[in-house]
Amino acid sequence: MSASDSLYQDAIKQFAKADHGHGQLAQASGESKLDNRLCGDRVRMQVALGGDGIVAVAHETKGCLLCRAAASVIGVHAAGKNQASIDAVVQALEAMLKDGAPVPHDWPELSMFEPARAHVSRHKCVLLPFQALREALQKSAVTDAST
Repeated sequence: MSASDSLYQDAIKQFAKADHGHGQLAQASGESKLDNRLCGDRVRMQVALGGDGIVAVAHETKGCLLCRAAASVIGVHAAGKNQASIDAVVQALEAMLKDGAPVPHDWPELSMFEPARAHVSRHKCVLLPFQALREALQKSAVTDAST
């Protein structure tokens, strides 16, 4: 198996194709649009908050398989989480990619990105949807504070 084959394994292809969470929210509490100018990935992430955390997420992601699969993982796991738990998973994902740290235990699908460790230029592809989610949450907190 070549390095390229292991990077784009079946799990990544399946998550990218499933596109969990794709779409728009009728009432978003926060929204973020980020892009990776190097490869053309673009993510629009919306969050709806209620109670102590995320009630729903929606994303529109255009880009490589890694970016689309990462956004799809968010679509599966983000509901029910709060800002602190999202910050923790982003930090754990960054450490996994950069330092070989273990996969966050409550997001096991992130293990499919382990082959990306060897491709530093692809780290941003994986991280971009998570950064967009964090920014959307931060913007929703600012909106909540101003009302």
